[in-house]
This record gives sequence, C-alpha cells and structure tokens, in this order.
Amino acid sequence: MAQASLEPVRERDHGGSLADVIDVILDKGLVINADITVSVAGVELLGIKIRAALASFATAARYGLEFPSGTNLEGAAWQQAQVLKETCPQCAKQVAVDELLERECPWCGWQSARAKNALAAKPALPAVEA
Repeated sequence: MAQASLEPVRERDHGGSLADVIDVILDKGLVINADITVSVAGVELLGIKIRAALASFATAARYGLEFPSGTNLEGAAWQQAQVLKETCPQCAKQVAVDELLERECPWCGWQSARAKNALAAKPALPAVEA
C-alpha cells in the first residue's frame, strides 16, 4: 500500500526574467550580513564587517531600515513610499490600502465589499431644479 505525501508540491517557473528577479528583490528586500576575520596563531590581523541591504523605498520604510545621511525624507517619492499599498485583485496594480478599500481602484474601477456597502448606505441626494 503506497502512502500519499503530505508535503506541498512546489512548481518552479523557469520562465522568469531578470526583471522578475529584480522586482522580487525590491519588493521583498535582500540583506547581506557578513563578518570576515583573518587570524594567525590566535591573533586577529584583519577584520571586515559587511552590512548591506537592497530594497525599494517602500520595503525599506516598511521594515524600518536606516537611510544614509543626506537622504531627503520630505520628498514626494519618500512620502509616496510610506503609503501602505495593496494589490488590486482585478488589475494587479499597487494601490493605497485606504483608497482600495474605501473607494475604488483608480486603474480599473474595482470596488471592495466595504466600498459597495458604504455607497449603498449613503442616501441619494435630491434632484436640484433650476
């Protein structure tokens, strides 16, 4: 009698391009942390510590990474990076969470159930006669 494996099966997509890899790295982030020492007879002759992070502004802001001195944190790009975003289920574009949940996707017009309920709950405005 054969037993079925309960482990998930992962399929690899071999069609990924360099752009896909860069997109994943910027979205998730990449951290390199290395300590290298050269010792002779128990005496440390050389010590190198490497700390590097590669991520988009949005990812760096989400994880609280420090930026180099002189970085303009008041700029429009930084302000936009601090806005929490979510992927629209219809068009897959990144949209601010508040806008996506409370109103609609500006790209495709998709509305969440919360936005539909809020729209249905609003009383209709009376017609204005001229």
